[in-house]
Amino acid sequence: MIKMSNGETKTDVILIGAGIMSATLGTLLKELAPDWNIKIFEKLGKAGEESSNEWNNAGTGHSALCELNYTPEKPDGSIDINKAIKINEQYQLSKQFWSYLVNRNLIDNPQDFITPLPHMSLVQGKDNVSFLKKRFEALSNNPLFQGMEFSDEPEKLKEWIPLIMQDRTSNEPIAATKIDSGTDVNFGALSRMLIAHLESTNVEINYHQSVQDINRTSDGGWELKVKHSETGTVERHKAKFVFVGGGGGSLHLLQKSGIPEGKGIGGFPVSGLFMVCNNPEVVAQHHAKVYGKAKVGAPPMSVPHLDTRFINNKKSLLFGPFAGFSPKFLKTGSMFDLITSVKPHNLFTMLAAGAKNMPLTKYLIQQVLQSKEKRMEELREFIPDAKSEDWDLVVAGQRVQVIKDTEAGGKGTLQFGTEVVSAADGSIAALLGASPGASTAVHVMLEVITKCFPEKMKEWEPKIKEMIPSYGMSLMDNPELLGEIHASTAQALGLIEGETEKELAYS
Repeated sequence: MIKMSNGETKTDVILIGAGIMSATLGTLLKELAPDWNIKIFEKLGKAGEESSNEWNNAGTGHSALCELNYTPEKPDGSIDINKAIKINEQYQLSKQFWSYLVNRNLIDNPQDFITPLPHMSLVQGKDNVSFLKKRFEALSNNPLFQGMEFSDEPEKLKEWIPLIMQDRTSNEPIAATKIDSGTDVNFGALSRMLIAHLESTNVEINYHQSVQDINRTSDGGWELKVKHSETGTVERHKAKFVFVGGGGGSLHLLQKSGIPEGKGIGGFPVSGLFMVCNNPEVVAQHHAKVYGKAKVGAPPMSVPHLDTRFINNKKSLLFGPFAGFSPKFLKTGSMFDLITSVKPHNLFTMLAAGAKNMPLTKYLIQQVLQSKEKRMEELREFIPDAKSEDWDLVVAGQRVQVIKDTEAGGKGTLQFGTEVVSAADGSIAALLGASPGASTAVHVMLEVITKCFPEKMKEWEPKIKEMIPSYGMSLMDNPELLGEIHASTAQALGLIEGETEKELAYS
C-alpha cells in the first residue's frame, strides 16, 4: 500500500463488503498473489452481517439435490436437468476450496460452518408425484446425484420424515426423494472465518465504513470516497482493481462507477421471513432440508422448505421463506433505495418490468399482509399438527433480483440467479443477484478472476488446480475424479456421515 502526500492511499485491490463473496475473492487472491495489498471496506460493525448472516439466508449448500425449480418440466413432459448439473458442479468447487483451506490450516473447525444433512424434495398430488418420479429417474442416472432414493410409500416416508408424516389425514398421493450427501452451511460463520484468516495475512479490514462514491482515475484505476459512519470522517482510497460485493447495495455502487456495462440494469427488492421453531421437542423430530414445490404464480425464491439448521452448533428448525416487499436493497438499507436506483438509462427497463410483473407485485403485497395464522396454515401443509405457540417469526435478508433486457425475455426481464458485471478492462467487477449465490461463491469468484485478470491466468492456473482439483473439468464426465473428490472433501470437512454411501458406490 502506498501512502500519498495528500492523505490518499493507493492499494492493489479494494473489496467492498465483508460477506461471503468478498471473503472468498480475497482468500483466492491472497493464495494466487500473496504480495498484493488488499483492503476491505464494510459498512457494518463485523463480517458476514447482511446477506451472508446465518439468519438472513436458508443456509442450504445449493447443489440441486432437492430444489425443484432447478429441474423444470419441458413441454414434451421430459425433465431438463442442465441447470441442476451446472449448480451441483459449481458447489463441488466450493467444497474443494474449503477443504484446501482446512487441510492447510488456514481455517479450522469446519463443523462450525458445514454439517452433513439429507436433502429431500416432497410433493403432493398425482401430477406432482409423477413429476418427482421423472425427475428422480433423470437425476439418479447421473454420477453427481448418485445415492438419491425415491419413495411414495407412506411407511418409508414416516421413516424419513416422521414429523411431516405424523397425523397426516389427506388421502392425496405423496412422494419424496432423499439424498444423504446434502449439507447445511452457516455462511455467516464461514465469512467471519475467511475474514479472520485474511486479517492474519495483513489484509486491512475497515468496519463502519461505507463507500459513498467511485470514480475513474487518469491512470485507469479507481478512487473511492469512503465515509466512517461513527466519526463522520471522509477518506479517499485508490486501487488498481475494485470488487463490489455489497449484496443489494452493489447496484448503486455499480451505477456510480459509470461503466457502460452497468447501464440498463435495474433491481427489484424482495424481502424474506422465516418461521422458527422454539420447541426443542419438535426440533428433535426432524433431520433434513425438505423442499416443496412453489405454488402456481409464486416466484422461484419462495419455494417452501422445512429446514434443520445448525447455528452456533445448536440445532434449529426453520420454515419458509415467506416473500415480502420492502423498497430497501439491504436489511440495513434506506427506504429510498429502490427509487434512487431508477436512472434515465434503466427507466424503460424498470417500467417494462413493473408492467410485466404485476402478478408478482400483487403476490408479494399479499405475502406482507399475511397474518401469523395464515402462515401457520402454509406450515401445516408440511407439519399437519404444527402449533402456533411453537413458532416465531424471523425477518430474513433482503435480496435484489436483477432486471435487464434479454433476448429471450424481452425488455425488463426479471433474472433469478447471480450475475457478475465487469468493466471491459477488468478493473472493476460487481456481483448482483441472489440464490444460489453463496453456495457457488468459489465458482463466481473464479469467474471474476478470469474476466478481470486474463493476463495472469496462465501463471495462476497451476495454483488454482492445486486448490480446486476439478478446475476446468466436468465432474459428471469424470466419475472417478468425482469419487476421489467426494471422499477427500468429506474427510476434510467432516462430512463422513453423509458421504459414506456415496464413497462405497464409487469404490
